[in-house]
Amino acid sequence: MRVALVATMVGLTFTSNPALAKDKEPVAPPAAYQKLAACKDLADPAARLACYDREVADFAKATAAGDIVIADRATVRETRRGLFGFTLPRINLFGGGKDEDKEEVKEIESTISSARQFGYGSWRITLPDGAVWEQTDSQRLVMDPRTGQKIRIRKAALGSYMVNVDGQPAIRMRRVQ
Repeated sequence: MRVALVATMVGLTFTSNPALAKDKEPVAPPAAYQKLAACKDLADPAARLACYDREVADFAKATAAGDIVIADRATVRETRRGLFGFTLPRINLFGGGKDEDKEEVKEIESTISSARQFGYGSWRITLPDGAVWEQTDSQRLVMDPRTGQKIRIRKAALGSYMVNVDGQPAIRMRRVQ
């Protein structure tokens, strides 16, 4: 009886949440870009040039003020890699295109910058890029992690991450910084 009640509650949670059922809607480009792109539709060459000059100046001003940020694909990939381990809302910050899932970072490999124990034998590991990971399970490593050892972090089920330190069996960790 209790299992059926829990299963029903979980099912209702997922089916009644419209945010989960909604498809990704494309995000419109910023207004400054739309105005700039609209210049190409002008037939008169002088008007088109005047439009481009005006809108490019506004676009450059918005970019200089930080209202618009321009990034190439390589920068977006590097930013995603740097944010690996954090749960971020899906606001199409990194393009939001149909290729977004193909470019999602599912695993990283790095080296240990520092490692220390805390709590009851759990580990806190820092990577060279400043990312800090803490152990969330009670598994014990055969050998203590040391600076310079290779580390592999990959996504696991339900938003967790599995971490292999220098080829040892994986422990479950979460990114805290």
